[in-house]
Amino acid sequence: MTLDLSTWTPRPRPGSVTLTGTTVWLEPLDWAAHEQGLFAVVGGKENARLWGHVSVGPYLDAATFRGEFEKTRVAQGWETMVIHDTRSDAILGMFSFMRIREPHGSVEIGCVVFGYTLQRTSKATEGLLLMARHVFDDLGYRRYEWKCDDKNAASMRAAKRFGFTYEGTFRNDSVQKCCNRDTAWFSITDAEWPSIRAALDAWLAPQNFDADGTQIKTLEEVRGYS
Repeated sequence: MTLDLSTWTPRPRPGSVTLTGTTVWLEPLDWAAHEQGLFAVVGGKENARLWGHVSVGPYLDAATFRGEFEKTRVAQGWETMVIHDTRSDAILGMFSFMRIREPHGSVEIGCVVFGYTLQRTSKATEGLLLMARHVFDDLGYRRYEWKCDDKNAASMRAAKRFGFTYEGTFRNDSVQKCCNRDTAWFSITDAEWPSIRAALDAWLAPQNFDADGTQIKTLEEVRGYS
């Protein structure tokens, strides 16, 4: 298919505004406001395993977290978003917009670090949805990327469940924490996004959850396959 890009212009940079959902809201990282709450859910020895497949971390004390993570974030050009619980305002984890290529309308979601209470919840899915909506609906990007270590089965499943398409694996892609990393690439394009968004909206709708918060239909069932 030929794409007409005769009127294409570079896209605005993502990650500078608050994104509001039903169960979670996201805001740009501000160390003065977020350091203590964010470190409590992703830092320290008790949370070290959260960073097992992430290129940076773990961070065992708050000063190191702020100093080293911020240094990496600035050097790499990441825009980090902090996830809050809508009801309690508690911090639950973070995402980052990475490999931001405004001229091409392409951006990656990465450095996904969820506190234990956020993992495998509908709140996590809504947070991912808010990030993708910002990229496609607010800013008009053409491509949204997800990359992970191909040994990270949980991340591979999460990408496919959300709607990303597997594009292939870059073998011997990098050395990460003294280990070889083969990197699996996934993406969503702007043409694919409307149907993915519709399925996610339907799955997250209040009527798809019972009084105990248990899903009635899985996301796969909403999409029409198991």
